[in-house]
Amino acid sequence: MKNLQGAGLSRLYLKDTAFQNLMQKRIFNVLLIATPYDAFMLEEDGRVDEQIYFEYVRLNLSSPPRFTKVANYDEAYVALADNSFDLIIAMPGVDVSETFREAVNIDNLYPDIPLVVLTPFSKEVRRRIANEDLRGVDYVFSWLGNVDLILAIIKLIEDRMNADTDIEEVGIQAILLIEDSIRFYSSILPHLFKFLLKQSMRCATEALNEHEQMMRMRGRSKVLLARDYEEAKGLFDKYGDNILGVITDARFPVNGEKDPDAGMKFARMVRKRNPYMPIIMESQESANRTPAEAAGYVFLDKNSKTLPLDLREAVSKKFGFGDFIVRDPQSGNELMRISNLKDLQKSIESIPDDILYYYCSTNSISRWLYSRALFPLAEVFKGIELRDMSDTPRLKQIIFDTIVKYRRMKNRGVVAVFQKENYDKWSNFARIGEGSLGGKGRGLAFIDQIIKRNPVCDDFDGVQITIPHTVVVCTDIFDEFMDSNCLYKIALSDAPDEEILKAFLQASLPDDVIADFEAFFDVVRRPLAVRSSSLLEDSHYQPFAGIYSTYMIPYIEDTAVRMRMLTDAVKAVYASVFFSDSKAYMNATSNVIDQEKMAVILQEVAGEEHSGFYYPSFSGVG
Repeated sequence: MKNLQGAGLSRLYLKDTAFQNLMQKRIFNVLLIATPYDAFMLEEDGRVDEQIYFEYVRLNLSSPPRFTKVANYDEAYVALADNSFDLIIAMPGVDVSETFREAVNIDNLYPDIPLVVLTPFSKEVRRRIANEDLRGVDYVFSWLGNVDLILAIIKLIEDRMNADTDIEEVGIQAILLIEDSIRFYSSILPHLFKFLLKQSMRCATEALNEHEQMMRMRGRSKVLLARDYEEAKGLFDKYGDNILGVITDARFPVNGEKDPDAGMKFARMVRKRNPYMPIIMESQESANRTPAEAAGYVFLDKNSKTLPLDLREAVSKKFGFGDFIVRDPQSGNELMRISNLKDLQKSIESIPDDILYYYCSTNSISRWLYSRALFPLAEVFKGIELRDMSDTPRLKQIIFDTIVKYRRMKNRGVVAVFQKENYDKWSNFARIGEGSLGGKGRGLAFIDQIIKRNPVCDDFDGVQITIPHTVVVCTDIFDEFMDSNCLYKIALSDAPDEEILKAFLQASLPDDVIADFEAFFDVVRRPLAVRSSSLLEDSHYQPFAGIYSTYMIPYIEDTAVRMRMLTDAVKAVYASVFFSDSKAYMNATSNVIDQEKMAVILQEVAGEEHSGFYYPSFSGVG
């Protein structure tokens, strides 16, 4: 097996994907040039601004574009002189030629602004466009009243603008669509983009918190549109290593002339370079089905009423989207279904050797990882070359170990949202709730981030520098606990500490928090430290060290007893906010006690048991 032999995995450095650096060029301002009637049609019938806004919100996309509407080209030149635009959409009026003449002029004046022509289509319009000078036009689209087309146009232009950086430098994947029919690509692109955007939302669940989910949306596979053989070949030559799959028409121009065999020629060229590249061929001519399927391509009939559904199903199945379905290559029977990276880690050992060998040999696993924007793992698995079936047991261990290494890398330096169904021993730092982590929690998260950003901090033979398993119960849980149990009256009174503690211990924690504690117990089978982390703790100028309580819980097999000890400890930490010493310190430091809020840190105690006592591996102070 080439790559990752012996100690190679230990030296493997998985670099995280900088999703925040993707999609740097965006379309924020759109100039729409349309007659008053067309503008009215868009505004009243299509409600383009409103629908685009809600579509962005529904698909979890940020920054929907703003539209500026002008009625003619005189107004357009004034708007262009006074404002900055990222895209121009022109809808031809009675004089179609005017649109293309002005497009050339606008391109000369503003060469960096893409211009798209959007027109209702007919045979007459198609004939007239065929004779126009298209030098100033980036794309022509057929407007059928579907506002999803506007979204597709914007995303297509953005994909093209960001292709060089995102694909070549970061490794974002792309789907190459080859189609010269304006009406057809105007119809199919909205379906394709909506599918990809929904898939990216689904794959974003691999992220550990809401911010990472938003960032991972930028890792969506791009769509590159080619309208003739030369354009398609240029795109494949440039981005071929990052093409997820090809969707091609059977008939399109080659050297300016329609070639009925263009799709097959291009597909053969692609398969010669990459024998396992998925190819979907679509055509209105049913005679193309037999040669396409004989060559191993998926064939779709353009005349089918279910074409959008058929295309979505083919892209999902062949390009690696959705669940990874493990099938017997001979019978086609489904053996298992893998929904996410954690599933792959758990299931890899149970995949039969011959089937795993087949999937790795055809790059199926790496393609699935690419489609989910798991680029570092996909690059590693794509680079593995198998000699024969005897490599498979070692391969399983490599896949498992690499996923573990990746998950540890991703968990480090990130405060994840605690999800009981996903939390396991490779999880690191998580939060329950939406409030603050408190001062001590923030400090731990900061140290974890320093270790991640500076690998030298963890470069010691035989020693791993890490934060033990940590879960922070955020301050909003404290608020909920206080309000639901009506504790503020006694807490803010002059009652003795024992009476306050008794009232807190008799109160109840939220049921969903108890369920999260149970999941935490399933993973951490060591003693626990239950530590205070108030808003004011670890303040640089007003330290609260030693003011609040910390409790240690031994590991006990009886989960019910352990749960009671944990919940009592959490409640006792909450109660310590209102003990007399805490109130006195608050007064001395001019803080107001009813503004103090408490988070609680649940932290695994690192060490080993020796003769009935629990000792740290090593310890010291600095």
